[in-house]
Amino acid sequence: MKIHEYQARQLFSEYGIPVPRGQMVTSPEEVRKVAETYGRAVMVKAQVHVGGRGKAGGIKFAPTPAEAFKHASKILGMDIKGLTVKKVLVSEAADIETEAYVGITIDRASRRPVLIVSAAGGIDIEEVARKTPEKIVRVSIDPLLGLLPYQAREAAFALYRNIDTVRQASKILVQLWECFVKEDCSLAEINPLITNPAGEVWAIDAKINFDDGALYRHPNAESMRDPEAEDESEREARQAGLSFVNLDGSIGCIVNGAGLAMATMDLVKYYGAQPANFLDIGGSSNPDKVVTAMKIILRNPHVKAILINIFGGITRGDDVARGLVTAMQRMKPKVPLVIRITGTNEDLARDILEEVGLKAASSMSEAVQRAIAVSRPS
Repeated sequence: MKIHEYQARQLFSEYGIPVPRGQMVTSPEEVRKVAETYGRAVMVKAQVHVGGRGKAGGIKFAPTPAEAFKHASKILGMDIKGLTVKKVLVSEAADIETEAYVGITIDRASRRPVLIVSAAGGIDIEEVARKTPEKIVRVSIDPLLGLLPYQAREAAFALYRNIDTVRQASKILVQLWECFVKEDCSLAEINPLITNPAGEVWAIDAKINFDDGALYRHPNAESMRDPEAEDESEREARQAGLSFVNLDGSIGCIVNGAGLAMATMDLVKYYGAQPANFLDIGGSSNPDKVVTAMKIILRNPHVKAILINIFGGITRGDDVARGLVTAMQRMKPKVPLVIRITGTNEDLARDILEEVGLKAASSMSEAVQRAIAVSRPS
């Protein structure tokens, strides 16, 4: 789950990370009032769950309250990568001497958290990682021991030479780790971490993503969710109890079980196509879930075929087949369907499907190849 910058800043400040004063507002007049209250130059920053806000014109420097009002009038209502800006953060502007990147995320390869820092911080950190990876420093963190003080100091020395600056930065890195762990984050990022002419280190941007699987331990985190900022299909899927992620391919996938869903997507790519989504309906044979899944997938105009891959374990295959038949009769999809059911009562499941003219594939490879074939024009 993503949260907005103003919310991430609030969390950072609770862990002692120095952030400039800021306030979220929803109208240009409120922006003017906040700027007047601060009595100094401010930044007006669009609050949307996408990167590239600055390049899109969603972040502006305002030396006066009148300029802040002017910028807010343009930013509010702006479309940034398909999302409409409905709120902005008004923050005290900082005098920037240096910029650095600092972030903590999960390294899937080592199965550990990793601290990533770079002295080449700023809006183009992705380009830095792609073109000059030697400028990126990674510190693997033992999940039991946490980020040790010497590791924080070594990472800080990769950013700065002044010993006082290193001390400030290493303290912030430890605080960032505490936030990452205690809040069950999948990402905690400061870009940029800046120094000012007085030698102070500040986090002037903040980004936090929560691990969805741990949200039950943080009831207050749910109140920070902004449904309007989420992808419509992903929001609908979450509300229906489905795990769904939009992708860029043409093969829509409906699968029961996250591991099987990942394997299905891998096989689609192996045979030369691209999955249109990740979608796990869980272990239910409820036709309503299948209907919702198909509605979400068919909303994507790029989907040319739907692959339904079901493993009947505790859930019986014949129950799943009946649910599928009910869903098909309700939806009457216009794109080709390919079904594979295996496991408990799979023979009964195939009979049920054949009664309505649906023939189940005998293997996962066959199903994937058939879905790809019917998705392509003859």
